[in-house]
This record gives sequence, C-alpha cells and structure tokens, in this order.
Amino acid sequence: MSDLRRALAARSTLLAGLADPADADTLLRLLRLLYAVGRADLPLGRLLEGHVDASQIIHRYGDAAQRARAAAAVAGGAAFGVWNADLTGEPLRLDGGRLTGGKSFASGAGLLSHALVSVDVEGGRQLLLLDLERTPPAIDRSFWRVAGMQRSETHSVRWDAAKVASDDLIGAPGDYIREPWFSGGALRFAAVQAGGIAALLDHSAAHLAAADRAGDPHQAGRLAALYGLAETATGAIRTAAAGWFAEEAKRLPLVAAARAAVYAAGGPAIELAQQAVGVQSLFADHPLAAAITDLAMYLRQPAPDAQRMIVGAAVAAGTLTPCL
Repeated sequence: MSDLRRALAARSTLLAGLADPADADTLLRLLRLLYAVGRADLPLGRLLEGHVDASQIIHRYGDAAQRARAAAAVAGGAAFGVWNADLTGEPLRLDGGRLTGGKSFASGAGLLSHALVSVDVEGGRQLLLLDLERTPPAIDRSFWRVAGMQRSETHSVRWDAAKVASDDLIGAPGDYIREPWFSGGALRFAAVQAGGIAALLDHSAAHLAAADRAGDPHQAGRLAALYGLAETATGAIRTAAAGWFAEEAKRLPLVAAARAAVYAAGGPAIELAQQAVGVQSLFADHPLAAAITDLAMYLRQPAPDAQRMIVGAAVAAGTLTPCL
C-alpha cells in the first residue's frame, strides 16, 4: 500500500458521523477537516474529498445492505472515489450486466479500492460502486502529464466487458445529479482549495521568518495581503456552510459565491507567494513549489464564469445581500 493510500485510509477514519451532515455545525466540522488536509497536502485533500463524495452518495442513495458493506469496507481501510467524466470516444457503457468503455480524470486510479462510476441508461445517469479488486480497470498513466497535482494519480481507466453484479448499482437513474447535492457538493473541494491557499501563507511566512526577512515592510505587506486572501476564501466557505441549513433559496448561490471567492483569491495568492520567496519558490525541493503548482492545477475546476453568473443573478433577485 502506498504512503498516499495509507494517509487517505487514516484520514477517512476521522469522517465517522460526517457522511450526512444534519446541521451547520456538523457540516462545518467536515469542511474544516477537508480544509486542514488540503492545507497540509493538496493531492491528499483532493482524494479525501472524492472519498467523502462517494461516501455521501452511498449514504444518501444506497440501500441498508450497501451502506453496511461500504461502512465495513472503510473500517477495513477502503478508499473510495467518484469517476464521472467519460473517456472521449469511449464512454462507459453497461450492457447485459457488463461494463465496457472508460473514464477520464479518474483521480486515485491505482490507489483507490472502490470507485463510484456513472453510466447512461434509460432515465438518466446510473451509479455503480465497483470493488476495484474484483473489477479492475486497465489504467493509462500516460494521460496525467501535468505540472501540478501529479500525486493525485488522475489517470484514464478502461474496462472491457467487465461483469458487474445487480447490487453494484447504487440508487436510481438520475440520482447522481439531484440538487442541491450535486452542485452543492462543490463546497467540499472549495474547502480543500481554500486550505491550499492557506498553505501558501504558511510556507511564505516560514520562509521569511527563517531568512530573517519577515520584518521587511514590503514582505510584511505581502504576508498581510496573503492573509487577507486566505481569510476571504475561508470566510466564504464559512458563510456557505452556515447558510446551507438557513434558507433553501440561498444554498446554491452561496456555494457558487464560495467557489468564486476561492478562485478569485487563488491566483493573486500564488503571485504574492512567489514575490515573497522569489526564485527559491521555483526550486523543486522548496515546499512552495509543489504548493503553487498543485493549487494552480486544482483551481481549474469547470465553469468558473458560470459561478459568477449564479451569484450575480441571486444578487439581482435579492436572494443574496451582504450582511454582518
């Protein structure tokens, strides 16, 4: 078992009771855990977020026996993920109880023990929970040639007429994209990303302190600005978590606002960290090098412009307004 898989399994045990947050305090506990892991190790945070996503889906849509099996697997060190993006030209298909085709952007391929995958069937997207030892895919590692998040092991996977059992099916067609959970789930990865922004502040401050340069007024100004960006990101996460249970109409606009705030803070935070540390931030053995490239990659989630449009529409409708 790889070190990353061990770390993922260890942190998954901290999620007991958090699979289906019933109140704002429990939701905030979950988001704080994801934030802390992202702050320490962004690829690990990405995989843990996928594990949480899968666990929540199973808890929400699986039957009692499926939930019990999943809980027992996690207790035994299982690591889950969700693979939804179809491989171009080879979408995953279910025909006669057999899977053929593939998935792209399959984070944790080769590390995870189980994956929730989606296939198009009559009535919508159907989810299947695959035991990857019983139904192993072929993994194409040539796909993931990137400057950041390499350790997330995000590869292409394929199956060729792999047999699946009827109780591998989780929920009904269309469950996967049911709202508010489908769009609202983005709050989880936004929390991980916010942790990545805080990591830039941590590494920059540590570097400047070690170099006895933190007292320089220009550097102090950069640290202050970095703190402001990190706090803006985390504040938006806190606001969305508090609002999830407060007013239904605000749920998804607040999540979109959190995503937009994190995205807007990430780029300037990277630039400030590089200015603060200078050329050393580009050396592979400096902790900032991985923190910067990992965050730059992870921030590239789909449709950032659409999030701003959601927020703008909610403001225009009077659904969202600033308050203290």
